[in-house]
Amino acid sequence: MNISIFGLGYVGAVSLACLARDGHTVIGVDVDASKLNLIRQGRSPVIEEGLTALMQEVAAGGRVHVTDDAAFAVHNSDISFICVGTPSRPNGSQDLRALERLTVQLGIALADKTAYHVFVVRSTVIPGTVEDMFIPLLERHSGKRVSCDFGVCFQPEFLREGSSIRDFDNPPFTVVGGDSERSVARVRQVFQNGAGGFRVSTIRTAEMLKYACNAFHALKITFANEIGRICQALEIDSHEVMQLVCADTQLNIAPTYLRPGFAYGGSCLPKDLRAICHLADRRDVAVPMLAAVSRSNELHIEHAISLVLSSNHRSVGMIGLSFKSGTDDLRESPLVMMAERFIGKGLKLQIYDPDVSLSRLVGANRRYIEDTIPHIGSLMRDDLGGLIDESEVVVVGLRSHAVLTTLERHCRRDQSILDLVNLPNRHRLLATYQGVCW
Repeated sequence: MNISIFGLGYVGAVSLACLARDGHTVIGVDVDASKLNLIRQGRSPVIEEGLTALMQEVAAGGRVHVTDDAAFAVHNSDISFICVGTPSRPNGSQDLRALERLTVQLGIALADKTAYHVFVVRSTVIPGTVEDMFIPLLERHSGKRVSCDFGVCFQPEFLREGSSIRDFDNPPFTVVGGDSERSVARVRQVFQNGAGGFRVSTIRTAEMLKYACNAFHALKITFANEIGRICQALEIDSHEVMQLVCADTQLNIAPTYLRPGFAYGGSCLPKDLRAICHLADRRDVAVPMLAAVSRSNELHIEHAISLVLSSNHRSVGMIGLSFKSGTDDLRESPLVMMAERFIGKGLKLQIYDPDVSLSRLVGANRRYIEDTIPHIGSLMRDDLGGLIDESEVVVVGLRSHAVLTTLERHCRRDQSILDLVNLPNRHRLLATYQGVCW
C-alpha cells in the first residue's frame, strides 16, 4: 500500500522502517528538517536497537520518501498514520497543540482529494479526543463527512523503547477502533500478517486501552518493587518470591481478578493486606501503593452505596450478603458493609442469600453476626420474588441462574437495579439498570 506517517519520533520512525521493509511505499512527514535529512541519508532520527541498519536498507530500496508537505503526503497515500507527540502539560493534562495543528493541515489537504482516505491516530490521546476533536476538525476544514468521504481509526501502539522493532513484529495483538468497517478493513490490509491476532473495538475503547495497559505496567513495576523492599528488610530473596508469584498462571498471571466488579472482602485479603502493611511499617519500609489498596477498596464500596442513596428510594432489596457467591462467609463482606450503611440511613432493607442461614452458621461466622450485625436476622428473606416485588431498588450481588430468571420475571419499569456482578442478558430486565463501575 501507499502509506504516509506523520511524526517521525520513536513510533513514527520505527513504523516507517518496518512498513517499508514489509513492502509498502511509505512517505514520512515531519516539521523537523534534521529528521528528514537523516532518513534521506539512510540514518535513523532516534537511537533504537537495529533501526539504523533497517533504515539504511529501506532508504536504499527506494520505498521511503520524506517531506514536510502534509498535502503531498495525503494526496499520494491511501492511509495515514498519525504519530505526533502528545506531551504532558505542567498540570498533567495532555498538550494536543501539535495534533490540532496537524489535523487542520490534514483537513485542508483532504478537501480536494476525491479518493476515500483513512486516517489512523496512533498518538496516545485521552478517550474522546478522536471523536471530539480530531474528527470535527477534519470535517470542518475538509468540508467532508467521516464514514462517507473519509475514514478515521485509532490504533494503540505497544512499542517499548529498546525493543520496538521486535515489538512491531510480535505485538500481543493489533487493536483497531474505527468509525466504520470500511476504514477498519484498510488498516487490516496493512497488518493482516501480524502476530497476536486482529481485534476490532470502538474508538474510545481503543483509546482507553492504551492507558489501561500503561497504568497496569506501572502498577506491576511498583508492586514488585514494594514487595522487593519488604523482602530486602527481611533478608528474603525478592526475585525468588516474584518468580513464584509469576509461576501461578491460574490466579496471579491470569484474567482472574482483572474484571471490573465489586470490592474484595472475606477472611483473607483484608487481613493479609493489613498484616503486610503493618510488617512494612515496623521495618520502616514505605509501601504507599500497598497502603492505598484498602482505601481504594473502601471508596469502591462508598461508590456503590452512593449510587443507591442518590436514587432517593427508601426500599432496598439486597440479593447476596456473603463476601463471595457460593459461600456463607460474612467476615468483612462488602455487602454486609453496604447493609449496615443502609440500616444506618433508615432505609427499609430486605436481604436474600440462599447460602446464609443464620440457624446453620457456626464458629467465626456466627460470632461475626452476633458481635457485628446481630439485627441482620430480622432482615433476611427466603422468598426472592417477594423481595424483588417489595423493593424500589434491587442490589444484585449474586449471579446464578435462579437469581437471573427471578429478576426477569419480577422486575418492573418503576424499579432500579444496581448490578455488582455484571449480569448477562440485562437487556431483558424492565427495571432501570446501573452497573457499579460500567
